[in-house]
Amino acid sequence: MGFRVAVVGATGAVGREMLKTLAERDFPIDEVAAVASGRSAGSEVSFGEKAVLQVKSLESFGFSGWDIGLFSPGAAVSAVHAPRAAAAGCVVIDNTSQFRMEPDVPLVVPEVNPQHLKNFRKRNIIANPNCSTIQMVVALKPLHERFHARRVVVATYQSVSGAGKEAMDELYAHSRAVFVGDPTTPQQFTKQIAFNCIPQIDRFMDDGATKEEWKMAVETRKILDPDIQVFATCVRVPVFIGHGEAVNVTFENPVSVAEARRLLRAAPGVEVVDTREDGGYVTPLECQGEDAVFVSRLRADPTAPNSLAFWCVADNLRKGAALNAVQIAETLIAESLLTRRAA
Repeated sequence: MGFRVAVVGATGAVGREMLKTLAERDFPIDEVAAVASGRSAGSEVSFGEKAVLQVKSLESFGFSGWDIGLFSPGAAVSAVHAPRAAAAGCVVIDNTSQFRMEPDVPLVVPEVNPQHLKNFRKRNIIANPNCSTIQMVVALKPLHERFHARRVVVATYQSVSGAGKEAMDELYAHSRAVFVGDPTTPQQFTKQIAFNCIPQIDRFMDDGATKEEWKMAVETRKILDPDIQVFATCVRVPVFIGHGEAVNVTFENPVSVAEARRLLRAAPGVEVVDTREDGGYVTPLECQGEDAVFVSRLRADPTAPNSLAFWCVADNLRKGAALNAVQIAETLIAESLLTRRAA
């Protein structure tokens, strides 16, 4: 017996990836609904190789009788409709930033802190972390357990798909405009994104950090350890899909590259590709469509005691969003925290 699953924000890049991921992983589904804003109602989206779903309007969609709601419609929309779905008994797994830092909402990466799911019924809402946070904590988890991470300095190289379909369209349009000599007018970004790097993701805060940089710090502490200090610089780069991160970690205990590599190779969700030769690492382009977080360029940092540097990449639409949400649902089922309700 399967579950009734509603994918909210189904016409967006992450929503489409959620539908694709559910089909690819043979998630136990009896019925699936594609839900989006009223202006998308009646359009069609794919579910698997053959099935086509007609999009239903979120404003009029009733969540009673639905077991799971995978939400990715934007924070403001989730703020209104996720509590409505949760009150109807539908377990909401929300990919937006709306609920992440609320103390009674679990913020979960299944490979890292599945134990935090045990109290999800307080709100019936589970938050999916930020894409850049997810891949970093998956790589940090086995190292933190063994060496006890105290400080993380990270620079991110984030693809435009993290800002949605319109941002991907702008990268394409700007790239074409450069080649044909047309002017570029930024709309989704603060500056031209084609052939450029923009050191701003989200708005600036009072201390000079951007909201994206703040998210990486506070989310890592909530997920992994409240005592870890994180300093992030988040940069948007002209890549369609796949985030890269250069991570430097200082540990409480002595760390060796050999043992770190061994721990990472044994960790769930991690693939180590680090041969210290030309091309012996994974790039954002190569991680597209893959489920794993790829770790490369493992090095001891000789400038600071007990410090290690590495490069990691992941598909931000998959592990950074859709896959993580589906894995949360799979974990709820595996741990008998969610059983199918009668329609």
